[in-house]
Amino acid sequence: MPENLRSQAVTGGVQRAPNRAMLRAVGFGDDDFTKPIVGIANGYSTITPCNMGLNDLALRAIASAKEAGAMPQVFGTITISDGISMGTQGMKYSLVSRDVIADSIETVCNGQSMDGVLAVGGCDKNMPGAMIAIARMNIPAIFVYGGTIKPGHHNGRDLTVVSAFEAVGQFSAGKIDETELNAVEHKACPGAGSCGGMFTANTMSSAFEVMGMSLPYSSTMAAEDAEKADSAAESAKVVVEAVRKQLLPSQILTRKAFENAIAVIMAIGGSTNAVLHLLAISNAIGVELSLDDFETIRAKVPVLCDLKPSGKYVATDLHKAGGIPQVMKMLLEQGLLHPDALTITGQTIAEVLADIPAEPRTDQDVIRPWNNPLYAQGHLAILRGNLATEGAVAKITGVKKPQITGPARVFESEENCLDAILAGKIQAGDVIIIRYEGPKGGPGMREMLAPTSAIIGAGLGDS
Repeated sequence: MPENLRSQAVTGGVQRAPNRAMLRAVGFGDDDFTKPIVGIANGYSTITPCNMGLNDLALRAIASAKEAGAMPQVFGTITISDGISMGTQGMKYSLVSRDVIADSIETVCNGQSMDGVLAVGGCDKNMPGAMIAIARMNIPAIFVYGGTIKPGHHNGRDLTVVSAFEAVGQFSAGKIDETELNAVEHKACPGAGSCGGMFTANTMSSAFEVMGMSLPYSSTMAAEDAEKADSAAESAKVVVEAVRKQLLPSQILTRKAFENAIAVIMAIGGSTNAVLHLLAISNAIGVELSLDDFETIRAKVPVLCDLKPSGKYVATDLHKAGGIPQVMKMLLEQGLLHPDALTITGQTIAEVLADIPAEPRTDQDVIRPWNNPLYAQGHLAILRGNLATEGAVAKITGVKKPQITGPARVFESEENCLDAILAGKIQAGDVIIIRYEGPKGGPGMREMLAPTSAIIGAGLGDS
């Protein structure tokens, strides 16, 4: 709905009396009908630790938006947990849920003539789902990330949910006993928040921060820390001001913003799913973006951060080391970010990063200095060949052999493949092919975290 009609939906003439009568029932007074209506799209759910803390953030945002002079209206949207559905038939619903979430947010905001939206999400698909909706609607918007989970601890090492998947492979290979497996399971996920490594949720939160759709530092905050709720409150003030200024997503989600996001994703060792989701978001906002753009930027940007799943540290460690702004400033200094890209605060990237040091602190090794990267080039390689004629994405962090030749072990489903791995039927040098698990064939393109983690756990990761 055009901006000049949104307010008329509740303030215009005598014919709007029924609209106003309905709104009086939910708390509107005479003075409230001229205030901007800001939707709070709340992905709260107790089905997953990623989203169990979102309602507290939504409540903080509601209170803050009211203080800023808006009339916030909260509504729910669905979510499922990839970590729980992983390895089951339920995973076929995951990618589909992203688009259901986008549809639901767009439906409510446009159906109720909202002036702006603050989306609160914390899981793999409600995050890009919210951003797709924001791109389609093009009303002032901000994204609030629910926050990362704190790491679990066991025998002196940090654990994430992937530790549990890998422990299954280690147990099946006879490398650990059942007592150790149970210990990892009990300690891997200690509380609220999204998976702690640089998996999909933390990758997308980082991308949204870089693109200017979330506040600085918010993408690496822990879900259970007070600063996360404070950031949600500040986000509400910012989006109310964006409504007043009519600062729109189309002004922020530009080609420059997407290129900035890709560069940072390469530098932090982000998830392959970023390719999938950024292409969908760019399509929704009308920005040209292709697989080849990822390969072009990969060649220029080194991997600077030593983060799980292939590295040592978790997102909370990155936050303590300087967070995404520190990584951004390093890339900016090297001419690898667009300094004039706009953010939801009204500042440019250069203005946001003005006071950030050009190099990371020397008392940490989460973020490497520019002259000592983990890898000289980015880790998300775009592949072309007869197996994927339209292109494929490979995460090559830590890959010692860029080529592999061996017998093809072909499986018709993820379950059949996992059974073979756990039964010890996969040997070093085998090439595993899993058919019929794509977006159409699956349907839904299930992520293969269970078999890949089992392979790592069995000690076959390099072979």
